[in-house]
Formats: sequence, C-alpha cells, structure tokens
Amino acid sequence: MSDKLLYSLARPLLFSLDAEQAHNLTLPLLRRAAALGLTRLSGRPAPDPRTVMGITFPNPVGLAAGLDKDGAYIDGLASLGFGSIEIGTVTPRPQGGNPKPRIFRLPQAQGIINRMGFNNGGVDAFVANVQASRFYQDKQGVLGLNIGKNADTPIERAADDYLHCLRKVYPYASYVTVNISSPNTKNLRQLQGESELDALLSQLKDEQLRLADQHKRYVPVALKIAPDIDGDQVRNIAGALLRHKIDGVIATNTTLSRTAVQGMPHAEEAGGLSGAPVFELSNTVIRLLKAELGDALPIIGVGGIMRGEDARAKIAAGAQLVQLYTGFIYAGPALIRDAAAALRR
Repeated sequence: MSDKLLYSLARPLLFSLDAEQAHNLTLPLLRRAAALGLTRLSGRPAPDPRTVMGITFPNPVGLAAGLDKDGAYIDGLASLGFGSIEIGTVTPRPQGGNPKPRIFRLPQAQGIINRMGFNNGGVDAFVANVQASRFYQDKQGVLGLNIGKNADTPIERAADDYLHCLRKVYPYASYVTVNISSPNTKNLRQLQGESELDALLSQLKDEQLRLADQHKRYVPVALKIAPDIDGDQVRNIAGALLRHKIDGVIATNTTLSRTAVQGMPHAEEAGGLSGAPVFELSNTVIRLLKAELGDALPIIGVGGIMRGEDARAKIAAGAQLVQLYTGFIYAGPALIRDAAAALRR
C-alpha cells in the first residue's frame, strides 16, 4: 500500500483531532516508525544534488522550520527523504509560547493559522537533541538550525538573543537561519526595518566570522523574511543582505493577510497564515528579491507548495531550493517525492 494511500486514510482521523494534539501525536509515531525501519518502505526522491551557500543538498526539497521546534524528531523526519531538515525556531531560554488553542486548520483553503509564539525548551536542550540524533552523529545530510529571540526580551536587545543562539548552535549546523519574520512574537518584524536590520546583520556577520575562525569551519547564515512587505522594503532588505555578505535568504514566513480566506471558519483568528493562501504572496517576494539580488545571493522558496507544480513555480520565480511545511501536513510524505520529481533536472 502506497504512503499516499495510507496518508489519505490517516488524514481524516488526524484532522478530527485538535491541530496541536494531532501534531503531538504524529511526530512521536514517526520517530518510532523510523526507528523500526518502517519509513524505508516508502520511496525516497532520486538523488538530485544542488550546491547552494557552499553546501551540497542531496535534493532541492527541504523541510521548513516550525514542525520540529526542539529538534526532538530529526531522525524520523530525515527518514522521509527531505534534501534538508530545518529545525527551530529556538530561543535562548525555554518558553511556553502563546495560550492554546493556537493552531487552526482552514481545509477549504488548504491553509493553517498558527500563533505558537516560539514555544520551545531553550537552546541548551535544543543542542542536546541535535547531538543525540543519528542524523547529526553520522553526518547524514543538511541540517539547518533556526534561531529567534525570547518573547520577553525587549526588541532593542534582540541582537543579544540572536548572538547567544548563534554561538550555541554554530558548531552543529550546516547553516543557521535568523528568523525575524514570525508574526507571533510582539514587534519581531520591526527587525526588518532598514536601520534595525543593518544593526542586527552587522553584529551577526562579525560573530559568524569570529566563530568561523574559532571552529575552523564557515557555517552559512540565512535570513528568513515575511511575505507582507512591499517593493521598497524588499529593496532595503536585499541591500542589507548584500552589504553584510549574508549567505542566503528564505522567502517567506507566514502572512497576516486574510484576503484569500475571508468568511471561512477560523479566518479571523490571530496568527500567521500558511499554506495555499500564501503561495502567490511568497512568489511575489521571491521575484522582487531575484530582481534585486540576481545571482549574488541564493533564495530558498517556501510558502504554499501543495503539489509538485508549485515547487516548480517557486524555482521559476527565482528560488534555488524549496521548503515544505503546510503542504506536507495536507498531502503527507508523498509531496516530498512529487516536488522533487517536478524539480529533477
């Protein structure tokens, strides 16, 4: 029985549960299935290596951050055939995130609204989980570590949190993502402003170079940005990325827009909207970034990939790699192969 059929049978049960409850049920089951070798029964994408940020990715379809915030399920997720696994967002200190309920499905639109709020066990527990994973120990593939700030850290001290996390995760990362675009931490998106972004990236670049010298290994740093920005904001961000020699940009995070889901159940819930409704917003930002950056800096496209053709559209817009999250929840593991097949050279 194919994994596509199996997931089509399991999804109604999962979707009958509260979204966060289903999340907390599925990931431990996946970890157990991988440990028993059951996930090997499903097909994996054919090798299709791409070199981006100086890293060779086995295939161009990665997992976006957010699904495994603490790095507790790396081995299970890696067994599904992703070309990279990005975990986090992690903060310096543990925090519980926002009150529940905080995840809402919008099946009619193939979307999800979440206001999790960087719930995680803190960077020390995060690093311990990474070190314990077979994926890390055996250097099985590309591991992105996504860092953020604590909710109670004043925005003017945000750089302290990012620098603290960068120092902690640097030795274990294939690349590090700096998340300044979640809508669920108060004022976080202010860091996308021109002066704030310049100040943050300057400090991060200095620390990256210091750590590269200390560890004798250069770990690329990418910036994750929001879809809710206009052309002038994209130009400012692109200029800052180039000035500070940041290694990549991930476009995009979730949207605050509700234009595509007006009138649907849960549409007015606070939080970031992901899935199909963010697809075109994300693609627009990717196209604008590509026009500003050219080939000087790679773009990783994420947002609304629900089928293989959507992954191809991200590449056509200017991305070099893609990441899945909400589409993976709606379509299951078969989407990894479908997207990889659509992108295969």
